[in-house]
Amino acid sequence: MAEPSNSSTCHVVAIPYPGRGHINPMMNLCNLIALRHPSNFLITVVVTQEWLGFIQPEPKPSNIRFATIPNVIPSEVNRADDFPGFLNATLTKMEEPVEQLLRGMVVPISVVIYDTYLSWVLNMGSRMNVPVASLFTMSATVFAMFYYYHLLVENCNAGDNFSGNMEELVDYIPGVPPTRVADLVTVFNGNGKEVRAATLQAISMSAKAQFLLFLSVYELEAQVIDALNSELSIPIYVIGPAIPYFRLNDMQNDQNAPKYVRWLDRQPLASVLYISQGSFLSVSDAQLEEIIAGVHDSGVRYMWIARDEKTRFKCENDEKGLVIPWCDQLRVLCHGSIGAFWSHCGWNSTKEGAFSGVPMLTFPIFFDQVPNSKMIVEDWKMGRRVSVGEGILVTREEISKLVRRFMDRESEEGKEARRRANEVKKICRQVIAEGGSAQIDIDSFISDISKSGVNN
Repeated sequence: MAEPSNSSTCHVVAIPYPGRGHINPMMNLCNLIALRHPSNFLITVVVTQEWLGFIQPEPKPSNIRFATIPNVIPSEVNRADDFPGFLNATLTKMEEPVEQLLRGMVVPISVVIYDTYLSWVLNMGSRMNVPVASLFTMSATVFAMFYYYHLLVENCNAGDNFSGNMEELVDYIPGVPPTRVADLVTVFNGNGKEVRAATLQAISMSAKAQFLLFLSVYELEAQVIDALNSELSIPIYVIGPAIPYFRLNDMQNDQNAPKYVRWLDRQPLASVLYISQGSFLSVSDAQLEEIIAGVHDSGVRYMWIARDEKTRFKCENDEKGLVIPWCDQLRVLCHGSIGAFWSHCGWNSTKEGAFSGVPMLTFPIFFDQVPNSKMIVEDWKMGRRVSVGEGILVTREEISKLVRRFMDRESEEGKEARRRANEVKKICRQVIAEGGSAQIDIDSFISDISKSGVNN
């Protein structure tokens, strides 16, 4: 596209953390801004050359463009092999080429939206005299757990003097519902401790940004968002689920629907268990074998997103089960034949499950997935845990029994989960409608960054 040069253009530069679970919501946010203000907004998304190859083919509004830096960090393909090393690379290798790129841009920058974990952007924005907005791609509840980490340490629920009691109830984090220590972010007392310090610093520094964005639904996290609003001196915007719901209408009359959609079309109403364990980390080999056997033994229909582990499936695709490497997850979850969602509880998947109104079987693995699972099961009451704790093997017999019961449309457990899921769905749909809380906050953010750009 031709580069606008007039002073009325609001130029937004987006810098996502280079991981699928972070880039997707950042791109969705950019799409939402572009769709609300197509005429006087230019949005530049900064990615590595490798990531440009991954996302360039995806549809986007004409006022969104990409700008690249060299591949100065490890490849996305091997990111999970050394998570701490990858995080450190994003914190030490990206700043210089990004700043060089931004300083060479022709259109003046009005605001930089950065992923909270790329904390160096704050200093870069200060050097360049450009306002910055911190985008937190996890829940507001998880943000609060990090922000108030000192309270956990003071109460011996984390840190060097951790009591070791995983069942103790944490009921003192402002706005956060009572939570077992076992349901806190895993980097506090379990897997991932090596990235805890960097994460705590990123959360602390985000309070120094000019704006803070949550990709959440205010009505589902109202108490914790209100508490953060009263604590922080910067404006907070809660802009809704930031999932690609804006593309769903285009797919309703799709004459070239993928094979997996046509397979779903042939299945009975609410009969299929959709299974996805995410794109980053996976369960142990032993646990995966139990899950495969348990789901197969349950006799339920299933659609399974299996990436590297597809060869482990002994059964061929048939009318009872479909195993594929990728799908448009939101489109699948909104399909009438889906009866439940087996999820690792990444925040993007959690929001898509909530938006779709599909009951969830939770199997969290790492980081924020554990508190997200607790939120789904205990706070929203639209799911059931499969995983009972870190490192505990869930047997195929347990899985088979749970899946059969949960998918039974006549069981009381299944009925209640579906009722609650439908209530959560209605809330999610209301906030993105005109006049809904998400639309109000998106418009407020757009208005404020437009003024910021003028004053900058």
